[in-house]
Amino acid sequence: MPTLEDVKQSDLQAAADYVNKVYKAVEQRNPHEAEFLQAVKEIFDSLTPVLAKHPEYIKHNILERIAEPERMITFRVPWVDDQGCVQVNRGFRVQFNSAIGPYKGGLRFHPSVNASITKFLGFEQIFKNSLTGQPIGGGKGGSDFDPKGKSDGEVMRFTQSFMTELCKYIGPDQDVPAGDIGVGAREIGYLFGQYKKIKGGYEAGVLTGKSPGFGGSLIRTEATGYGTVYFMQELLKDNGLTFEGSTVVVSGSGNVAIYAMEKAAELGASVVACSDSNGYIYDENGISLGTLKRLKEVERHRLSEYVKEHPQAQYVEGGSGIWSIPCDIALPCATQNEIDETAANILVRNGVKAVGEGANMPSTLEAIEVFRSNQILFGPAKAANAGGVSVSALEMAQNSARLSWPAEEVDAKLHDIMINIYRDSMTAAEKYGQPGDLVTGANIAGFLKVADAMVSQGVI
Repeated sequence: MPTLEDVKQSDLQAAADYVNKVYKAVEQRNPHEAEFLQAVKEIFDSLTPVLAKHPEYIKHNILERIAEPERMITFRVPWVDDQGCVQVNRGFRVQFNSAIGPYKGGLRFHPSVNASITKFLGFEQIFKNSLTGQPIGGGKGGSDFDPKGKSDGEVMRFTQSFMTELCKYIGPDQDVPAGDIGVGAREIGYLFGQYKKIKGGYEAGVLTGKSPGFGGSLIRTEATGYGTVYFMQELLKDNGLTFEGSTVVVSGSGNVAIYAMEKAAELGASVVACSDSNGYIYDENGISLGTLKRLKEVERHRLSEYVKEHPQAQYVEGGSGIWSIPCDIALPCATQNEIDETAANILVRNGVKAVGEGANMPSTLEAIEVFRSNQILFGPAKAANAGGVSVSALEMAQNSARLSWPAEEVDAKLHDIMINIYRDSMTAAEKYGQPGDLVTGANIAGFLKVADAMVSQGVI
């Protein structure tokens, strides 16, 4: 097989022309879907050397095929609130690519959910799932329903209505949803109960993120946050750094953020700040995880309540200012595009050494360029936050075998998967002429497995 050095300049130019042509076609076809286009561009920008070295991907028009979902489902979700009024939300499920396995990806319940958000998440999921080494394809879904401020009864009635329609399109060997923003153990439980009632059988593998009491995997709740820290631990180690003694800022205060904070603290870091959609807290003594877990996971309170119990901490309205707090390591674990170019420059000026993306696409393309140009160690989302879906795939395996693995075994498998993702991404970056660039490396490593499967399976 020829090396990258053997590729002719004319082949590189032909590949670049193909990438530009396909991206323009995607842009014209999806003109108002900014998040989806951002995700496509970030992948496509990495692939020119791959396409130059593998012209069979151009021959089979892999880019145009991979950027178009196999299926996009939109549906009405009517439900009755506590006042007896009928409310209507919109549901989505994108089944993006099944070349290497059944569709796999979370459900997000948040007012911002629309077709563009769903497609960007589903597109990212293709490559993230490929990186895990597990046999799972890419999908995503959700609704513009907001569970905040809703009673348990309202959430239950909404999720039951949502599943009544979604159940037509999912199954253990077809499409396996999980949780995402706004969809935790409560919502997964209601969804699973409704699916079971409709189908009349116990198909444990149809959803992941379930309670361990009815088929869920231990460590699933912690997996994305733990996985992000495991990935960054490898990156730091290769560059002579460590979490030990480092100051860490984490955005968000959901599962990803809380368990990234927990694992970073276990490794000796001082985690001084986190946020929610209303604002952020800064505690120079280190955030009390016990208080945070109780407020967010048990009592479902806003983060502002933290300072009532820890008056030495500061609460600041507005979450974006969190990136002005000096830190050694930044872990954006909240939502897409939360770090823009301005925030990235502030982090750099304040001495950040590493950024690990625990959320999906939390940095804009301009922010990523700031980190790259300033030699900041950067763990991109599709690699660094793959821990959640990795343990979801392990949950599917346990469900298929009618087994439940102990927490230590699942955690060890997760750790190994994240190390392998890091190494595979570094190897791909080196092989294709961008040593140390994990954005490029993760994109290429994730793409190759899916592209080869698509070529082998013909036009599907």
